[in-house]
Amino acid sequence: MHLLTTSAFCLAILSGGAFAAASDSDSPPATTKTTAQCTNGKVWDTSSKSCVTPKNSSLSDESLYQAARELAYDGQYHQALTVLDAMPDQADDRVLTYRGFAHRKMGQTTVAMEWYRKALDRNPDNLLARSYMGQGLLMDGDLLGARSQLLEIRARGGKGSWPELALLKTIETGTAPNY
Repeated sequence: MHLLTTSAFCLAILSGGAFAAASDSDSPPATTKTTAQCTNGKVWDTSSKSCVTPKNSSLSDESLYQAARELAYDGQYHQALTVLDAMPDQADDRVLTYRGFAHRKMGQTTVAMEWYRKALDRNPDNLLARSYMGQGLLMDGDLLGARSQLLEIRARGGKGSWPELALLKTIETGTAPNY
């Protein structure tokens, strides 16, 4: 009964589409003008009200990070990596996590796992990195590894969080969420 309730809750959460994403949110990012209007790897700059090249912009680290997340979730993986390249702190665990996410979604699981490991070396409590790693492990047939990441997420205070629910759904259905 509990598993069915959790599964139903998970499915309801994940099928709801994109959620508004605060800077510290683990939920999928909301669509902004970065993906709605900008092209060729440019991102929306709210100050200038225009699409700008990430590398030559005066966007904050947080703005660049959110743009990279949005592009990655939108399936624009190469553009997301370009935005990540513009971030000054290349060792930031969030940058490392989304490098892994982009590579995993491009089918480069081995490369993705290296990025996730680096992210977790920097911040073992990075629940998104654990969720994405678990999804990649499961897609490679490693159910035990995926469950291990699920247990780590829960042990680190992530019970009921979006990373836990996304990985749980992946384990239960055998299919990673298609963002």
